[in-house]
Amino acid sequence: MKGYVQVYTGDGKGKTTAAIGLAVRAVGAGLKVFIGQFVKGMDYSELKSLERFSPQIIVKQYGRAKFVHSKPAEEDFTVARAGYAEIKEIVKSGQYDLVILDEANIAVHFKLLSVEDLLALINEKPDSVELVFTGRKADPKLVEKADLVTEMREVKHYYSEGVSAREGIEK
Repeated sequence: MKGYVQVYTGDGKGKTTAAIGLAVRAVGAGLKVFIGQFVKGMDYSELKSLERFSPQIIVKQYGRAKFVHSKPAEEDFTVARAGYAEIKEIVKSGQYDLVILDEANIAVHFKLLSVEDLLALINEKPDSVELVFTGRKADPKLVEKADLVTEMREVKHYYSEGVSAREGIEK
């Protein structure tokens, strides 16, 4: 099967959730999935769920125990670069049918990775590997190169009413 490049971006909720839904669908069809989460090192509820799919779905985090909101620390750069190097080898190996780079767009936005890094992954991937990039602020070069781009647009969100992220729903 030919693998394509997908981008889930925008300011609305659901980019990571859509990618995880795709991963679950892929496993149902007998495919193997690798999910690399950039700028995330916290414990999210989906990690507990995805453990149940191991070894068909493998998840690794390439971030510290806090999300980057402004200026990244030196450790953020180190962890992201190491994660990129690992994912580059994973993609080239063809061992996984679907590779998701969760929050890769934010990693590029904060200059933890470059858009050229992501474009190189696309150019070097085996034809059979499906690549998915998630996160707000997708670089226009990535959007141009992708085969499918979905933009999640916030129309209304209860965060504006002071509702915090809820276990099992937003985290």
